[in-house]
Amino acid sequence: MVKQDISIIRDYFEHFTDVQISQLDKFAKLVTEWNDKINMVSRKDIDMLIPHHILHSLGIVKTFKFIPGTRILDLGTGGGLPGIPMAIAYPEVNFHLVDARAKKIMVVNEVIEALQLKNVKAEHIRAEELNTKYDFVVSRAVARLDKLLFWSRSNISKKEANPIPNGLIALKGGELSEIKAEVPKHEYIEHHNLEEIFKLEYYKEKYIIYVQS
Repeated sequence: MVKQDISIIRDYFEHFTDVQISQLDKFAKLVTEWNDKINMVSRKDIDMLIPHHILHSLGIVKTFKFIPGTRILDLGTGGGLPGIPMAIAYPEVNFHLVDARAKKIMVVNEVIEALQLKNVKAEHIRAEELNTKYDFVVSRAVARLDKLLFWSRSNISKKEANPIPNGLIALKGGELSEIKAEVPKHEYIEHHNLEEIFKLEYYKEKYIIYVQS
């Protein structure tokens, strides 16, 4: 049986502090409360918010390590995913959460304030309107990889400091060959199988896709 409470996070992230676990728990509760008013997460799956959405977002944390001061853009953040869970995991990394839907950004800003997160900024803006440079762009269930690359490439900095080169990190699901086919053949792309990280049926055919800038 899948754990539906915050203890499932502790199972996979033993190094998280009590403060981080408490923030993730509060985040889940706030999103659940807001979801009755504004559809932040699919209502048919809101009861599985922690194991299916928050844990999913933290798959990036499990896979990649970012140095303090790294700048990350969460493109199409929706209900603050994956940006807010990542920001809780990496308090010394700077996150910019953007979405074209004003109502969702309004809620995300309320959540950021309630959690007292100092390393997160949320903004109602389209990707093509941004003129800031980031080390990485992250995205979850927003669009095809070719579109994500088109939207984000001009915002990825050429100056690198992390263990891996700057680029796009996307949470994707489905047939892996079809996902990779969305990226031009000359691009460097790698995948990480989330089923190998999180031992849950939900993570079958779910991947982290990294495309180097």
